[in-house]
Order: sequence, then C-alpha cells, then structure tokens
Amino acid sequence: MAKGELAAAEVLCAEFGLSGIDSQIDSWGNNRANITAHVKSSGQNKALLFVCHLDVVPPGGVRWEYPPFSAVEVDGRIHGRGSADMKGGIAAVVTAIRQIFDSDIELKGDIIFFAAAGEETDSCGALRYVQDLSGMPELAGIIIPEPTDFEVVTRHRGMFWLKVTTKGKTAHGSTPQLGINAITSMKAFLDELEDYKIAYGPDKLLGSCSISINRILGGKAVNVVPDQCDVDIDIRTLPGQNHKEIISDFEKIFAKLKKNPQFEAEVSVIRDVAPFETDENSDFVKDFCSAVGIGETKSVGFTTDGPHFAFLGVPGVIFGPGKPHLCHKPNEYIDTLDLEKAVEHYKNIILKILS
Repeated sequence: MAKGELAAAEVLCAEFGLSGIDSQIDSWGNNRANITAHVKSSGQNKALLFVCHLDVVPPGGVRWEYPPFSAVEVDGRIHGRGSADMKGGIAAVVTAIRQIFDSDIELKGDIIFFAAAGEETDSCGALRYVQDLSGMPELAGIIIPEPTDFEVVTRHRGMFWLKVTTKGKTAHGSTPQLGINAITSMKAFLDELEDYKIAYGPDKLLGSCSISINRILGGKAVNVVPDQCDVDIDIRTLPGQNHKEIISDFEKIFAKLKKNPQFEAEVSVIRDVAPFETDENSDFVKDFCSAVGIGETKSVGFTTDGPHFAFLGVPGVIFGPGKPHLCHKPNEYIDTLDLEKAVEHYKNIILKILS
C-alpha cells in the first residue's frame, strides 16, 4: 500500500518538534493527511499563511537515472520525485520558520504553515482545510512555495478536467456487426476535437487555453466488442472564463455526431479549479518583491491550490526553489544551493512582513 501523505506529515511534525513548534496532523482514511503549524506572535500585524502540498505525481514507467524515491544527492543536486514539486519548497519554508523561531526574534504577526493532501489529483486536503478556518488570524498574504525558479508569480491558469464517455453494445469479436463499438464512437469524437478551438482569449499574460487528451480506457477483452470508452481531458482556462460554456461546446459536438444513431456520449467534470489572480500593485506583493529583490511579477500556465483560498480576499504569491520544467518528468531534481537560497528568501519575507 502506498504511504500517502501521512508519512510525510509525520516527518514534518517531528521536524517542527525539534524547535518546540506545535503542529497538528489531520488524518483520514488509511494514509491521507494535512498538517498545520502555528507560530504565534504579539498579534500587532496580520499573519502570513504558507500553503504547501505533500503529495507527488507517480514516477511513470520510464527508467530514472537514480531511484525516484531515494533522494539521492549527487554533485550538489537532490534527485527524486517531488524534489522540486514541492518537497524542496517545503523543506526551505520549514527550515526558515525554525531558524526564526530558534533565534527568539519577536514577530508582530503569526506564521501559519499548512501542507495539504491531494493537490495533484483533487485538492481534497485544501478543500477539507478551508471548510473550517475558525481561529485563523487576519492574513497579510498567502505564499505558495511551488517551484518557480525564484520568479514571483501572481497569476496562473485555471484547471478544468473532463471525462467523456462513449457508450456501445457488446458482441462477440467474431461478429462485430452485432454490436456497437464504443471505441469507434470515441474515435469519431476525438476526430472532431482535433478541430475544436475554445472561443475565449487569449490573455495578454497567460496566453491561450490549452486542451490535452491525457488518458483513454476502453474494452475489456480482445474478443469482445467494447460497450464503453472513456477519455480524460485536461483543459487549462483563463480568468473570467465560464467553464460551463466548454461543456456546452462538447454537447454540441455530441449532437453533430448523433447523426449516426449508434453514437451515444456524455461528459462529466472530474476537477474544476478557477484561475489565480493577485493584484501585482498590492502592498503585500510590493513588500514581497522588495524582500526578495525582484522588480516584476510573472504569470504561469500550471495550477495550484491557491484558488481554493480566493474567498478570503487575501493577496497571494507563488514563489519557490526548483525549475518548473522538471515537474512531472523523469529525473526530477533540485539544486542544494537553491534550497539554501530559498531559506534566506523565506526568512527575509517573514521578517519584512511580520517584524
């Protein structure tokens, strides 16, 4: 059985405990977990919230240069799945918090550390956490330590995952004319999707929407005409975009293909995450950029748990060590010098905002 996020949460709990920082693990199921830690202050200033995630994507079937879950350190790099996305950022944040706490610096605002389960799949941890934020102090800002290679990111695209299912009728493989092949129906849909363009944008900073067909499943045996085929589609969307319009577009494609009476299909939502936007001219972003010595903000195409905190009305930035192009690929790594640099940046940010 996979260890899930609980094992990682226990490591962090022990690490905070070395400095006497209280942390709490919220666990469910066999191995799912969130962890929070709260460093209290005089309360004169608003607090900082760090939003992290504990999970990683699978290593895939490609052979890695080093074992993906062994954290091998070679020539100043730590190799392994999640080293950049985002165990490196977590390690740097926790180290920065511990060093500030151990130095007995008097902070005027609280530090809240949160690391979630399931960011890579369904945001179950973040959604669970935001259901009850009673006791949360007023926030100055939110920091998400995803790998940005030390660029300050204030905008990212949304995520809209859809499942399209085509239906058919089983028959013996030797008499396919007696059945309805769901895979053949799916091919007809995918052929139409090749020419489909989302009628929205582009955004001047985020570019255009994207569509990627990333998983397909159909058939149960080589000698049985398949009665169902599923495809999972990853769509990245732009600020202000109505996701329901994409559903409507798919249904129009279905209606067109229904000219063949054997065609039957439906679409369902797997995951729906809004885009992320923060005013780059807000005081928090200006203070953040000043603390890390960066003059401008950036936009990225990937998605984070940040939009799940938008209802708080608090500015947020995405900023962390690690190169984004290494995420979700074989032979992921992070430079140890970048980890050390990140610790100093996070310390400077905390002190700039909270002291």
